[in-house]
Amino acid sequence: MQKITILIHCKDQKGIIAAVTTFIAKVEGNITYIDQHVDVEQNVFFMRLECEFTNPKITIESLKEEFDKTLATDFNMSWDLYNQEQKPKMALFVSKYDHCLFDILGRYSADELNVEIPVIISNHNDLRSVAERFNIPFHCVPFTKDNKEEGEAKQIELLKRYEINFIVLARYMQIITPNLISLYENKIINIHHSFLPAFPGAKPYHSAFKRGVKIIGATSHYVTEELDEGPIIEQDIARVSHIHSVEDFIMKGRDLERIVLARAIKLHAERKTMVYSNKTVVFS
Repeated sequence: MQKITILIHCKDQKGIIAAVTTFIAKVEGNITYIDQHVDVEQNVFFMRLECEFTNPKITIESLKEEFDKTLATDFNMSWDLYNQEQKPKMALFVSKYDHCLFDILGRYSADELNVEIPVIISNHNDLRSVAERFNIPFHCVPFTKDNKEEGEAKQIELLKRYEINFIVLARYMQIITPNLISLYENKIINIHHSFLPAFPGAKPYHSAFKRGVKIIGATSHYVTEELDEGPIIEQDIARVSHIHSVEDFIMKGRDLERIVLARAIKLHAERKTMVYSNKTVVFS
């Protein structure tokens, strides 16, 4: 049995759902999940389906060819078709903070994430021992303003070597280059606190503490050339008060970063996100 996920978006028009479901029935498929959304303001239709195929004559290649020929062209669709059994390959970029890295690798070891992690890339050697503990290849690629081109070239070479499908910045403290962003458009996931732009800088929790904020949060988003302004995938918050110390703020913030990043990875890996106009449609 083949399990397939199909993502579709196009101009909203009559007959899309009927045409798609009729197509699945025609090729002897069974729809196990279907969801759709229409952005009324931009007149854009979004759809996500999960299907099962028991006929061994139906292949991924034949499905793609038939779908493109009979549906996608007529409705001028942008679409992707994925084999659910094929896990996407995820590269982790890290620096010195280890809380997100440990959380991701723990979930990965417990089979909570539908991904493969072939490589961890860092601009420091501090977390090499963590990678070794989980038996994942670790590559240190120094990255500064003086060697950006060399560092970028090495990063891209490693990503191609390990056939990476998407990248997660698990508290990677360097700005991703435009060239790498263009190669992995809407496939680089970042995590950070939600104080921006009110409390920028190296110690945002200290600044927030001084202002007496009542809510702290974390945001995971796709990386674009505009720093920390990419399409948002997942967010969460925690309430704080005068009884909490700066250390409490930092601890709660790191907990949120772990949870929010893990959710974002899961959503992306399960093909539940679609990006348009610097926003996301996130299916349940």
